[in-house]
Amino acid sequence: MKQQDPPFRLNALAIWAVWALLAGCASTSNRAPVEDRRNQPARPLPATPAAGVTPSAVLTETASVKPLPGIENAGKPGYYTVKAGDTLIRIALDNGQPWRDLGRWNGLDNPNLIEVGQVLRVVPPNVDPTLATVKPVAPAARVESRALDGKPPVLAGTNVAPSAGSAAPAAGAAPLPAVPRESDEALDWLWPANGAVVMPFDELKSKGLAITGKAGDPVFAAADGRVVYAGAGLRGYGNLVIVKHNATYLTAYAHNQALLVKEEQAVRRGQKIAEMGASDADRVQLHFEIRRQGKPIDPAKLLPAR
Repeated sequence: MKQQDPPFRLNALAIWAVWALLAGCASTSNRAPVEDRRNQPARPLPATPAAGVTPSAVLTETASVKPLPGIENAGKPGYYTVKAGDTLIRIALDNGQPWRDLGRWNGLDNPNLIEVGQVLRVVPPNVDPTLATVKPVAPAARVESRALDGKPPVLAGTNVAPSAGSAAPAAGAAPLPAVPRESDEALDWLWPANGAVVMPFDELKSKGLAITGKAGDPVFAAADGRVVYAGAGLRGYGNLVIVKHNATYLTAYAHNQALLVKEEQAVRRGQKIAEMGASDADRVQLHFEIRRQGKPIDPAKLLPAR
């Protein structure tokens, strides 16, 4: 019996060792999943994004939302809210202002980039928008006064100022008046071309007169002024010249085949500023507009009788 004691002791020791090992493993496995959150702030539940939209896309869209420029002036007199399809040139024409001035008044680094809903100032900063209203035109009295002058109608191209090639630029010329005055009404108008009028004024459709002619026929400035646009950036007008005569009036000459003046150039009444053509038109013609503080009016009521 004594010879069997060592194996018995070894077995007992082995059993005790195995039991201790298992107990230790069980204790370790019970502690591992426990996490103490007492000192950690609660985490908000994530917002559920719309179907097909990733959370990163939601964050990007939220971060990119910002107020449109000038939105605080929406609806105020002297301001214009940009609509789809607008261009700065069109807005300037409709408000009787040079497009470069609109860009400067509104701090536009790139005048070609305007946003739908953006609000633009369309009157000079030193003008009270509530006072910059359009007075009614009294064409009848003006037509009678012209007829009683005894002056024969002046045909474009006769006794005119030097051609556009010799015209002096506007640098050094006196700036146009910022505030309308009574003297702004007293312009000495001249027909811009010699051809016949084939389409009369229509405020909703033509907004001006269509005057016929041959390609290359001269187009003349209808009164003294300054060129505020010369280019083809206004759809439907082709090669276009816009002349601002004072704080009240500007004129537009469209569909030319060649432009003979540049922006900011001073022009004189009767000066050749373009050659008649058919750009953006179905026939050779001059489309001629007179705008009074941006509003189209019938040129035939201001031009001298033929």
